[in-house]
Formats: sequence, structure tokens, C-alpha cells
Amino acid sequence: MTWRAEIEDIHHRRKLAEACGGAEAVARHHAAGKLTVRERINALLDPGSFREVGKLAGRASYDGQGKLAAFEPAPYVMGIGRIAGRPVAVGGEDYTIRAGTGFGSDRRKGGQGGFIEDLAYEYRIPLVNLIDGTGGSVNTARRKGYTVVPGYGQDGCERSADLLGMVPVVSAVMGTTAGGPAMRAILSHWSIMVKGRGQIFAAGPPVVERAFGVRLTKEELGGTRVAVDTAGTIDNVAQDEEDCFRQIRRFLSYMPTNVWELPPQIACADPVDRCEDALADIVPREARQAYDMKRLVEMVADQGSVFEIQPTFGRALVTALARMNGKVVGIIASNPMFGGIMDVKAARKQGHFVELCDMFNIPLIFFADIPGLMVGAESEAHAILREGVRARYIGFEVRVPVFTVIVRKCYGVAGGGMIDRRGLNFKIAWPSANWGSLPVEGGVRAAYKREIESAPDPAAREKEIEEELRELASPFRTAEAFAVEDLIDPRETRPYLCQFIDALQPRLRTQLGPKYKTGVRP
Repeated sequence: MTWRAEIEDIHHRRKLAEACGGAEAVARHHAAGKLTVRERINALLDPGSFREVGKLAGRASYDGQGKLAAFEPAPYVMGIGRIAGRPVAVGGEDYTIRAGTGFGSDRRKGGQGGFIEDLAYEYRIPLVNLIDGTGGSVNTARRKGYTVVPGYGQDGCERSADLLGMVPVVSAVMGTTAGGPAMRAILSHWSIMVKGRGQIFAAGPPVVERAFGVRLTKEELGGTRVAVDTAGTIDNVAQDEEDCFRQIRRFLSYMPTNVWELPPQIACADPVDRCEDALADIVPREARQAYDMKRLVEMVADQGSVFEIQPTFGRALVTALARMNGKVVGIIASNPMFGGIMDVKAARKQGHFVELCDMFNIPLIFFADIPGLMVGAESEAHAILREGVRARYIGFEVRVPVFTVIVRKCYGVAGGGMIDRRGLNFKIAWPSANWGSLPVEGGVRAAYKREIESAPDPAAREKEIEEELRELASPFRTAEAFAVEDLIDPRETRPYLCQFIDALQPRLRTQLGPKYKTGVRP
């Protein structure tokens, strides 16, 4: 008695599953410049580390003797593997099989409410979603014999929400995405879209045309220029699939495996005491003149360690993961190349990034050169006050250590959002720094309006008051009062911060675990 026939059947079915939707479907997929889901998984993970789960799931038909006649694999592939030696859960739709739509099983392999999410949750390991599917279809009613209520049965997103407080979740939009898969792309800590291949929207062009009579291409409706640059629905752009996998691996290199662990530290070959002489001259004396904040940050952080998040959205603000002496930090920096002022997009960007870093025990460093909130009728119509205060409220809930480096301007509500009021309130400043409720220019005319208008020469009196206030606004005077903790040579910024980042590591070890929030955001 032997089981070799059944064992051979297992291997035969595995080969059928590996054929995806068949040679013709795979050829069309490759012709569109896309890898199959198994090719994607193998390109992402450490070589040879993928262990697939549920490979035999699918639709089978049998002949009169009960032997397998045909087999269509389930259009979702998932399992576990390793990235840089650390375990991850990974899954994605197989677009070559009915465009990656579900196959009707009571037990889902992936997607919201699927096995792969449960696995990431139970094992406390990161989850990577490789999204290339359009979710449900109207033909579900014909197949089931009735229509279903959204969120019925296994369709819930409860596990997706649970994961956001526990393990890093990454979503890559690698094809046309709508419905449930689109929702899953957003229910992640970080997302990326392949340029020219990925699109995301609530409903596709046929639905939009039927509803509004407007004909749009998929790219016009939800390509990278809309979803990434304009809306910020997706965080980063990949030039191709290889670049996508490279960026995923890099993002996860800054993340702990779960909230009960610290972010990974690496050996640092960049000297801690490196003092870049160019920092002494990088900030212009002319207050309206821009400079390269990204270059400034790169000169302070470990060389080659800066990984920008949402680089093309909310460009008045730079958000990036980086390392200081090999230890992970989150950097939030005003960007004077785009005015540095906080608009609605920058406020949303700051709030999300702060929450990401706080969740995974990543200390924050603010580089402030912020004149305040964006003003004007358009900005008010887009609720700049609500968004700006919301970003500040999120900062009040932060539990990780926060540092503020005031590079130049730090004014008003937005400037206050770069200060750690809840914690140590640790601020260091450069000699180019200035701060207050309002900039002297413009603020004088509002505060001293009567005095200026009653003067024999109003313009001269306004200028005199401005000069008086500029003297009082000297950062040296604030440092004398210990109202700013230190005034430093800009070239000392790296060694100064590195020493404190090293010193705070014991604090981080005392606050591991989920971070539950209270209150209602403004």
C-alpha cells in the first residue's frame, strides 16, 4: 500500500497552479510590462525563501471516473518568506485569472478578511500586499443568486484595521485597482504605485462615464499624477516593478517586525562627529531666499540613509526616514523651495508621518523653517485651520522623543506643531533662527496700526518699530533666557543630535507595544 499516486497528484496540481491563467494569459500579462504574481513575490523576497500556502485552492472539474479533468487556480497567491533575513507575510492577486477577482470560496486566501492578514496578525510579522485586482463584480449576484450587503461574511476589514496598530503593512499598486483592493491599498502604513502600470480609483472609467458623461482613461482618472502627486492617496512612485520591490525592501529596513520590537539598528561607518562646513553658509541672510533643505538634511543624517516618504505630495514639507549613528529616526523638515508654509496637503502629510513614527517607536526630528499656516480665501475654503490644528493635535499624542532644530522661521500655529509640548520640549536653534506668533514684517502693521497711522511719517515709524523688534527677536536673547535650550553652530548639528539619539534608546525600550489613542481629532 502506498500513497505515491496521491503524492504525484499533489505535484501535478502544483504545476497547474504555477501555470497561472495559462500560457496565453501570461504572455498578455508580460506584453503589458507586468510580472506574474509569483514572479513578483520571488523578486521581492530573499532568494528561495518563499513558502506558498494554499497552492491547490481553486476550481476543479472531474471526469466520469472521478479523475481531475481541469483546474483553475484561485486568483490569489500568498505565503511567507524573508526580506533581509526577517520573516514577512506576502500576497497578491493573479491578474491572469479573471483579472484577479475572487473565486467564491468561503475561506479567503487573501484580500480583506483573508488568511494572509490573519497570518500576519497571529505571527506578528509585516504584511506586503501586491495589489493587481479590481475586487467584486456585478456578476456576483448571478453566481450567488442574490445580492450581498457590503461588508458581509468574510469581506470585513476589521483585521486590516487591527494590523495597522501592530505590524508594518505595505501595499504596492501594480495594476488597475478599484473596490476592495483599492481600499486595502489605503489601509496600509506605506503605499507605492508603479508608474504607467498602476491606477487606483473608487470606480473605473465606465462607471464614471455612465454617471457623469465624462470619458476618461484609467491613467487620467487614477494614475500616479492624480493618486500620488495631487491627491496623496498613494505615497510613493516606482519607475518599474524592480524599483517598486527595491523601495519596499528599503522601507521595511527602517521598520521593526512589530510594535513590540525596536527599529533595526545597523553599524554606521559615517563618523558621528562629522561636521559639514557647508552648513555654516547654507541658509541665506535674505529671509525670502530659498535654499535646499533636502541637502541640509542629507548632510546631517547618516550618509545615504535618507528615504523620503511622499516626495511629490505636500511639497512644502519633507518627510523622510533616515538614520543617525545607525539608529532609525523620522525627519520632518520645512521645504523653502516650495515656500515652507503649511498648506492643507502638508498638514495631512505631517499628521500621517508623525503617527507612523510614533506607532513604531521612531524618534522624530523637526527641521523648522515655517512661516505659518497658508492664508487666503482658497486656503480657508479647504479648511486650513482644521487641518493645521489636526496635525498639531496628533503631535500632542506622540510618545516618542522629539527634537526641534529651528533653522530659520518658526511662527504661529504651524510652527507650534513642530515643538514637542507634550514631552521634553527640546529645541535647538541655529543663529539664522527667528520665531514668534507672527513674522515682524506684516505683524508690525497689525499690532501697531494706530501708532503708525498717527506718526508724522507712518512709513518711517513702521520701519523703526520693525528694527526695535528685530533686536528683541535675536536668538541670542532667547538663549540667554533659556527659552530655547541651545543655540549651536550649524556644523555641530549631526554630533549634537547623534549623542541624544544614542542616549534615548533606553526610553524607547520602556514603551514597546501597541499605542492606543484617545480623544477625537479636530
